[in-house]
Amino acid sequence: MGLRSRVVAVWRETISLAWPVAVQQTLSTLMRTVDLLITGLFSPAAVAAVGIADLYAQIPMRFGSGLGAGAIALSSQDTGRGAELTRDRATTQAMAIGFALGIPLIILGYLLSDFAMSILGSGPDVIRIGGLYLLIIFAASPMRIVALAGSRALQGTGDTVTPMYINAGANVLNILLSIVLGLGVWLVPQYGVAGVALATAVSRTAEAIAVALAIASDRTELGYEWSADPTITKQLVAVSAPNIAEGMSTSIVSYPFNALLLVFGTEVNAGYHIGRRLYHQTTGPLYRSYGTAASIVVGQRLGEGDPEQARFSGLSIMALGLLTLGTGGLVLIATAGHLATLFTNDPVTVGYATNFTRAFGVLLFFVGIFFPISGALRGAGDTRTPLYARVTGSFGFMLGFSYLTAVVLDFGLIGIYAGMVLTYVWWSLVVLAGFLWGDWAGKAEEMIAERAATSD
Repeated sequence: MGLRSRVVAVWRETISLAWPVAVQQTLSTLMRTVDLLITGLFSPAAVAAVGIADLYAQIPMRFGSGLGAGAIALSSQDTGRGAELTRDRATTQAMAIGFALGIPLIILGYLLSDFAMSILGSGPDVIRIGGLYLLIIFAASPMRIVALAGSRALQGTGDTVTPMYINAGANVLNILLSIVLGLGVWLVPQYGVAGVALATAVSRTAEAIAVALAIASDRTELGYEWSADPTITKQLVAVSAPNIAEGMSTSIVSYPFNALLLVFGTEVNAGYHIGRRLYHQTTGPLYRSYGTAASIVVGQRLGEGDPEQARFSGLSIMALGLLTLGTGGLVLIATAGHLATLFTNDPVTVGYATNFTRAFGVLLFFVGIFFPISGALRGAGDTRTPLYARVTGSFGFMLGFSYLTAVVLDFGLIGIYAGMVLTYVWWSLVVLAGFLWGDWAGKAEEMIAERAATSD
């Protein structure tokens, strides 16, 4: 095959795997957008409260995504080599570990919700609203983690449709319950932000149950198989732990970053969260689906023993990401002012939201590199390189550069906008260097050989 034909073949495979993930992510981000729209009807304090509380609510998501990285890496590699037994064992262990990790989060949410909101310098109204929201969200932590781990394992087999149906149903349920419980419909009282949080907790629980039943059924390739052999557990932890740390590092930086935004006012903070929500809603489905597809394709090619095709596939998916997400960035920049008015009619907040949305539009060019290449590395089991990229970039630019230029050098919000963009520039450069010159293919080969020995 010629170069063009090879690239087109990879793009076709990527699109066939990515579109259900994109639909899934669209509904997921729509759910969060609806929540923000509803809270925007109450007050700017409610928007800031939910936005800040969501930083902490990302913790169970980070655990679930981290375990999902391990599950999709092992599942895709074992699918490529036809090893159903070790694939089912990895899936079972990932979901069991996920449920256990969620229990302490319930306790932390009960004890520390208000304190978590207060340490960022939030006002009394923001603490009260956000603390209650966070308490309810953390109660569903085990189910959130289980659903993510199980869905990623299913995706690793090449089945991205089943998780789409399950997640779509859960998100539609979430949206309907948010409207009913948050705003009060018919005989249901208006519970406000607490109703929005309760809708999320109920829908995440329903999603976890549906994923567990799907894996147990004959409709999917996966099944449950417990094993006391520690090899799979060690590999899951080895792949998942850096990915969890990667996500947590981003979340950790978000706390002082939001405190930095609050220095410039609640409206600035609310504007950032509106811009961030627009960025996730309009382009999140694409870059997340490309990352997932890259993990599946690269993992399966490595399982088949073809590292050269795995490398070519990763770079081809990156090219697709640059083309589509770069275009999306230009559209977001052009329409930022209009889109910001969908969330609030406060003119000050709209102005800040417009500028933040444009900053997100600029960094989308580098998102087109970072997420596909990070996904490719994760499919090989290399989650350390994305971790290094996130930690150094987040602390060095998102926090350090932003604080230096915005506060110390007194450039104000211009320094923060620049820090946001430079963060993604650094992330993309580090993972691309790791993919081009790292030994991720050798690492995958070693992992596959270890698991093969457990099934002999």
